[in-house]
Amino acid sequence: MTTGTGTTTAQLIDKHRPTLDRALEAIRTREFWTPHPEHPKAYGEGAAEEGKAAFDALRGGRFELPGQPVSGEWVATEVSPYGMEMGISYPRADEGAIDALLPVMRGGLPAWRKAGPAGRAAVCLEILARISARTHEFAQAVMHTSGQASMMAFQAGGPHAQDRGMEAVAYAYAEQVRTPERADWEKPQGKREPLRVVKEFTAVGRGIALLIGCNTFPTWNGFPGFFASLATGNAVLVKPHPRAVLPLALTVRIAREVLTEAGFAADLVALAAEAEGDGIAKDLATRPEVRVIDYTGGSAFGAWLESNARQARVHTEKAGVNTVVIDSTDDYPGMLANLAFSLSLYSGQMCTTPQNLLIPAAGISTEAGHKGYDEVVADLGAAVGKLLGDDGRANALLGALVNEQVRGRVETASALGEVALPSRVVENPEFPGATVRTPVIVKLDGTKQEEDAPYLEECFGPVSFAVAVGSTEEALELLGHTLMTKGAMTVSAYTTSPEVARQVEEVCFTEPAQLSLNLTGGVYVNQTAGFSDFHGSGGNPAANCTLCDGDFVSGRFRVVEVRRMAQ
Repeated sequence: MTTGTGTTTAQLIDKHRPTLDRALEAIRTREFWTPHPEHPKAYGEGAAEEGKAAFDALRGGRFELPGQPVSGEWVATEVSPYGMEMGISYPRADEGAIDALLPVMRGGLPAWRKAGPAGRAAVCLEILARISARTHEFAQAVMHTSGQASMMAFQAGGPHAQDRGMEAVAYAYAEQVRTPERADWEKPQGKREPLRVVKEFTAVGRGIALLIGCNTFPTWNGFPGFFASLATGNAVLVKPHPRAVLPLALTVRIAREVLTEAGFAADLVALAAEAEGDGIAKDLATRPEVRVIDYTGGSAFGAWLESNARQARVHTEKAGVNTVVIDSTDDYPGMLANLAFSLSLYSGQMCTTPQNLLIPAAGISTEAGHKGYDEVVADLGAAVGKLLGDDGRANALLGALVNEQVRGRVETASALGEVALPSRVVENPEFPGATVRTPVIVKLDGTKQEEDAPYLEECFGPVSFAVAVGSTEEALELLGHTLMTKGAMTVSAYTTSPEVARQVEEVCFTEPAQLSLNLTGGVYVNQTAGFSDFHGSGGNPAANCTLCDGDFVSGRFRVVEVRRMAQ
């Protein structure tokens, strides 16, 4: 293939092969590596100002996608959680537009298949490189659609998301080249001439992949599925959350530009924006052309997809009840500081934020002596208060509440139990329209383990439960029950006992869940590193897949064999 500027696909392969090889090495060794700097100044002098100017230029206008079949109607659904006007309108994906679009998307698949695993990987890495060059613009887009604070929007919405996308490309490439492209097969026949067959093996994408985006982490959660599907030979239809369209719309526009320059059909990637209330995801998910689905969001719709989109390979990341078992510690201040940060980051609006803190009612042992349950809860509340006592620091950590539902959970938390740490309003001078709240901690009795207990449901947002349990053994029983019935994206535990640590591990092996032990420094349970950490286990109800492993990519393509008698 030759690009419009004279660049061949082979040249793209040469350009990005060193990066691909390094990514393949990283997923093999699980060591730290990233080609995407997480410091804002690494992108050059004036990059931040240029990114903001590019974002501001998009506000109040139409987001054009030249060449994509559209209905002719435009929709604007985004409102910044910081109270700033967005006013960006996108082509509405009504039934007629989708009917026209899907055949065009399928039409580009033969040439995309012929590009092979290396060619597709190179195009994907070129898309990522161009996204990386515009990281500051993406940071603004993520911040003003998700409510993430500026630094988190920059890092999680930019380099960390790009790492996850590149990780998916590496896994996709590795799985596709596991089978050789050709084999000369020869079977001895005794005195007769051997049987000789030439066999060719081609990785073939399943068709059209549907990405259903989320509001809180549109790029971080969106990039893995997007790039895994594209790299394995599929076309990708992106259906963003109505309140977080821009980050994925930018991704679609860049991808279409790269595909066109590389000589492929731009409509291998397309955007399906909807008006608030359209609810097109169900219709799209059950169309026969859609063969792969990636979804991040609530459990009810995730379960619906798993049950009803039977023609597709469905990957879901849903809701879980993340749990911390607190048995003992030899660094009490470090434990409190680590938990305080984990509860506060992005106002708890992360699928990995701890919710249930299981603490023996009799208390825990520490290097400073015994601490009772009430003392541990009070000290944790004090640690959160100290962390967020300065409004400037609080705004930098908390960001803004993404919607009224989260605000409602904070304001009604007192009805669930005794409030150990009340939430407070934080004013944001830069964005007076932002809704900013500090976390609330509620005391609950977990000794009865009632099935309708508040701690057995996800309470998304800055609400956590200090659950008093009869013993560490009861905490482990409750943890196992929670993992089996509700699932969890993260589990954490604090203990000085090797035996308790082993028991916690066994629970997480039995009902597979990702476990962090005794985090007291700058590593937090709700943060995972691309190329090294697995996000979700795919082994409990919180998610049916892992970001990212071989299984995440292998179902997106099939190997088709063509065999011929050797001449």
